[in-house]
Formats: sequence, C-alpha cells, structure tokens
Amino acid sequence: MRRRADLVDATRERITAAAMRLHTSVGPSGASIAAIAAEAGVTRLTVYNHFAGQDEIFGACMAHWAALHPRPDVAAWQSVTGLEARARHGLRELYAWYVDAGEDLYPIHRDIALVPPSARMAIEATETRTAAALVDDTDVPPEARPRVLAVAGHLVDVETWRSLVVKHGLAWEEAVEVGVGLLVAASHGGPSRGGFGRP
Repeated sequence: MRRRADLVDATRERITAAAMRLHTSVGPSGASIAAIAAEAGVTRLTVYNHFAGQDEIFGACMAHWAALHPRPDVAAWQSVTGLEARARHGLRELYAWYVDAGEDLYPIHRDIALVPPSARMAIEATETRTAAALVDDTDVPPEARPRVLAVAGHLVDVETWRSLVVKHGLAWEEAVEVGVGLLVAASHGGPSRGGFGRP
C-alpha cells in the first residue's frame, strides 16, 4: 500500500510539473487537460483521477512554482521609512526577482482571463498586497494616497517590468529609478480626482 501511495504521489507531482511547464511557457491558453496529460505522459483520465479540474491543477501548479521561486518578503518592507526609500528598496527586490522569475509569470498574466477564478483572485490579492507594501505607513499625504496606490499597482505588475526591461531595454536598476520617480511625483501634485494640477 505504501508503494501504491508513492506511485500516486509521483504521478500527481508529474502532472503538476507538466502543468507548470505549460503555464510558464505557452500560458493557460495552451494548457488544456489534454495538453497537460500529453506533457506529463499520462492519459486525460489519469489527470482527472488526481485533480477535479483546472482550478485544482492551477492551485497545485502555483504552489509548486512558488516553492521554487519564493517572492520577496513584502512585509519586511515596512521597516523602511519614507516613500522614496521604501519604493527604492521594494522595487529593487521585486525587479531583481522578476529578472529570474518574470518570464515565467508573463504568459500567465497575458492569459489572465483564462486563469481559474480562485487562482486569479489569489494573483490579484498578491499584487494588491505588494502595491500596498510600497505605500502603507509612509509620508504620503492622505489626499494623494489613491493616486499613489494606483501608480504602485502599475509598477508591481510583471507586465510593467517586462515592458520597461524586456521590451524597451532598460536595465532593471534603471527601471527601479523610473518607478521611484513616478511614485514620488504621484505623491505630490493636486487632489487625486484632478491629478497633477488639472482642475
């Protein structure tokens, strides 16, 4: 029975790893159950014997990938005071991590509409926490906070990093400084609704 349990675990892990390879290369749009089964070298029935559906597969895939690529500890950013210093510290950690992990994440974000709802909500919650960690308990005026959070949300998005670094050729350190400048500029200016001096 122990050997059978080991075989079951090994098959589940093989399916999870296959799904992860597809999600981080062709993206969710190319990761059908049939494609995952083919990548894992099993039948579709075997996949369904181990996973109830795409939602469960994606959850296992995300957990497996996250164990291999731990994200920066955004809670630790709270120890850095001041928006500019916090933004520079946090974006440096995040963009350095994207250098290693960003190309894996890009196909998933590109196909985000096809990601199962629970996984999509988890991804969005992580981005929201990361953006808030750049801003919370800093010297941002209350009236500017919505605008600064919006800019922070844009900057922590892997597609922003990819646009600046991969598509347009900035060094990731330069991209960090661009981001810091945007956040600091957003913290100044007029009320959020008018924005930067507009009535």
